[in-house]
Amino acid sequence: MKEITFTVAATRQCAKLTPAIRKRIDNKLVRYAKTGAGDVKNLRGREGARLRVGDWRVIFIEDPTMIIVVAVGHRGEIYED
Repeated sequence: MKEITFTVAATRQCAKLTPAIRKRIDNKLVRYAKTGAGDVKNLRGREGARLRVGDWRVIFIEDPTMIIVVAVGHRGEIYED
């Protein structure tokens, strides 16, 4: 299983979510880290990938041993820079 870490910004974004949403996101992240299964697509125009969890998105960068979560948010707001 790959190690999952969060940037400071992603940690702040997660703290604003309800406990139920955080649990869903954590479950999907752990599942992806263990098996590689999940609704994941590479991002276009920037580095990283996104994991879809219902209406929520997790933006992350992956290497062979680690998943670094850089952003967590609602699908309508997460891609805005």
